[in-house]
Amino acid sequence: MTRLLEGKNAIIYGAGGGIGRGVARTFAREGARVFLAGRTRARLQAVSRTIAEDGGQADVAVVNTVEEEEVLAHAREVADLAGSLDISWNLTSRGDVQGIPLIDMTLADFLQPICIGATTNFITARAAARIMVDQGSGVILAITSGSSAGTNPMMGGTGPADAATEVFLRYLAKEIGPRGVRVVGLWTAGVPETFGLPDDTNETRRGSGVGAAEIDAMLGPMAMLGHAPRLDQVADAAAFLASDRAGGITGTRVNVTCGLVPG
Repeated sequence: MTRLLEGKNAIIYGAGGGIGRGVARTFAREGARVFLAGRTRARLQAVSRTIAEDGGQADVAVVNTVEEEEVLAHAREVADLAGSLDISWNLTSRGDVQGIPLIDMTLADFLQPICIGATTNFITARAAARIMVDQGSGVILAITSGSSAGTNPMMGGTGPADAATEVFLRYLAKEIGPRGVRVVGLWTAGVPETFGLPDDTNETRRGSGVGAAEIDAMLGPMAMLGHAPRLDQVADAAAFLASDRAGGITGTRVNVTCGLVPG
């Protein structure tokens, strides 16, 4: 049976993070050549080694997603080296600060995920889109937490950051869809495997001291499926959405929260 992403070339920004690692391995398993981008080479190389051990192909590059020319140059290098850029997904951390009432939160903490999220999603998506519209195909993915629904308190700037990203994706999908490029978002939240990692770049998760088992026990009863979303569920959904089998899906987001966030 043909693998979902056979022959595809994918850039994964933030590939050294909790979700990025799982997504990179799944994409490679499904046949993609993955280009791992992030700020810490050691983390990226660790993911690359795991992929190689599984028989996949991965390349590593240190890329700062707030630097426009750096991101664009890397995207062009990937397209030139591999022959195409088929998938781009920004999974870089936004530095969300949560667990503080809005009336007690500083302006800097509130704005941080909004500014960083909007900046990095715009820069990475624009770089990919410029290449993809010329080749007449491609998929740009983005991830948000479902907090734009505004149903959970104590989320700080996470909800506005998610909302900004989701609106941007819809605008982008409308503009580049006629040129063969799809834009799709995913909702996911509270993925247990991303908690308790010693090198977690998310300050809220790292500072909470909560591990995978604790977050699953806490969130599971609130989810429609009785458990928090698993990393492989998120990665498998993304692989399908990035594949040609999801060719009719664009300008929307897919809810992979196990019903934790309805909608």
